[in-house]
Amino acid sequence: MQTQKDLIRICERIQGKGYPAYKDCRGEYRCDGYVLSIDHVQGDPFAAPSDVSVRVPNSFEPECWQEKHRRIALEDMLLRIFYETLKKDPYKGKGSGKSGAIYVSRPCQEVLERSACHVGQKEITVRMHIGFPANGRRVLSDELVKILFDYLPEKVLNCLVAGNLSMKDLARVRDAISLADDQHCLREEMKELGLVAFVANGSILPRKSGISQLPMHDAIPFIAPGSIEVELALPHGRSMKGMGIKKGITLIIGGGYHGKSTLLEGLERGIYDHIAGDGREYVLCDESAVKSRAEDGRSIEKDNIAAFINHLPNDKSTDAFSSEDASGSTSQAAGVSEALEAGCRVLLFDEDTSAANFMVRDPLMQMVVHPDKEPITPLVYRIRQLYEQKGVSTILVAGSSGAFFERADLIIQMDRYIPMDVTTRAKDMAVAYPSLCVPERPLDRKPFYTDRIPLPLPALKGDRVKIRSQGLDAVVLDREPLDVRLVEQLIDPEQLATLGAMVLYAHKYVIDRKRTLAEVADEIERAIDEKGLRILGKRDLCRVRKQEFMAVMNRYRSQKMIQKKE
Repeated sequence: MQTQKDLIRICERIQGKGYPAYKDCRGEYRCDGYVLSIDHVQGDPFAAPSDVSVRVPNSFEPECWQEKHRRIALEDMLLRIFYETLKKDPYKGKGSGKSGAIYVSRPCQEVLERSACHVGQKEITVRMHIGFPANGRRVLSDELVKILFDYLPEKVLNCLVAGNLSMKDLARVRDAISLADDQHCLREEMKELGLVAFVANGSILPRKSGISQLPMHDAIPFIAPGSIEVELALPHGRSMKGMGIKKGITLIIGGGYHGKSTLLEGLERGIYDHIAGDGREYVLCDESAVKSRAEDGRSIEKDNIAAFINHLPNDKSTDAFSSEDASGSTSQAAGVSEALEAGCRVLLFDEDTSAANFMVRDPLMQMVVHPDKEPITPLVYRIRQLYEQKGVSTILVAGSSGAFFERADLIIQMDRYIPMDVTTRAKDMAVAYPSLCVPERPLDRKPFYTDRIPLPLPALKGDRVKIRSQGLDAVVLDREPLDVRLVEQLIDPEQLATLGAMVLYAHKYVIDRKRTLAEVADEIERAIDEKGLRILGKRDLCRVRKQEFMAVMNRYRSQKMIQKKE
């Protein structure tokens, strides 16, 4: 391996030459206390910055990283500390284009496994992007030397070496690992008690604004109704009280602006762990939970939606339904089918973002439009079947219809952000009214989904397919945008880059005309577990669930599928 002095000599030699001379810098260099690796050099000063990584010996005690949840918490906190250090004291250099710019992944409110920081048994690796300095298109390698050997070393060593961390940062690391222990323990106990969600007393659910995930100042803390308050054990003999939602059908009701959707939004993000101070550190939901909504205009490929939509006027089969421009109800039926195919155990619905005719059909409409003329079997008729036949629980926000009262196991009313258990009262009141959820025709036992097999796309097997993400809106894959704006549990742009890379990986190495889509997703997850996110490429990547991977595959218009034969 070359040394720091070798890189300095290269920089001295290429000073003032044309920008491509920077290619000579690629390679690994042993420095004082760390290894510097220049993995990719940008083509010109205005291009995307160069890829640089740093490896330092792992000086943290094994107890800090040997368990997966602790390792991810440690990686997340070290990355936060490194990001904050660079932001507080940015490099001030000279040059054109992106000269001297240093970029590192910025963690969000949730704790996610990222390729930007990896804690291994022997080493800790941090990856960043540096704009190699230039004067016009001439190399300013003396400035690069200042960045790599005057500016970065102190920050790298002070942020990644346990013995060099400040007392404040060391405490942050300890607290992050302790919080990860709590969250891991709570999730395990939820499974033992048959809970699909838990909201701790004192949680702050409202967010600062529609564009910020920071907690709202002076928000009303969450307090569980006594009838559904549970006490869960934490490590070291401690415990925590809060609202426990059991398996089954849960209805969240209340007036407008009283906190119904805010509670559901907390639960849909409860599939992730949150950082201290977020207010939702102890708002947890089953990790397979999927938020369902209407998506007018999305494509559908060979979905079995017959449980919800059948008897179409053109006699088109819905056992293997395809559409390039699905309606709201059809898209939501497909979304439910796809969620179940992806192993979802909890479905989340908000009346505001659902297709009205997919959710319920009132008695007057049943009288005016004869059942023979209505191909949709609303969710209200199938929701109990979903639980009893498939073991899939539902948490549903409703503000305008009481049709689900008869079906619900638990009814929570939000009143000025305070939850109340009104199950008994609501069901007693419902007795006085004609049933709102009597099926219009005998319910059959149609399957809620059929496993599908994705077909290979030769165009994605090459090495020159480009991936580009557009915020949280879309992944552009081989110039085709995959619209994921309404896949609401995606929270970080790096997840979209990861999804694009996963689709490419699937077509290169996994899709074989035999594996189902779920099996393809499981195989990729196993590969990432064994070898890390870097098997997907050198971009900044961030872990996603199989549910989101399958959601992207389902929205990829070029992706063709066939149903698996029984």
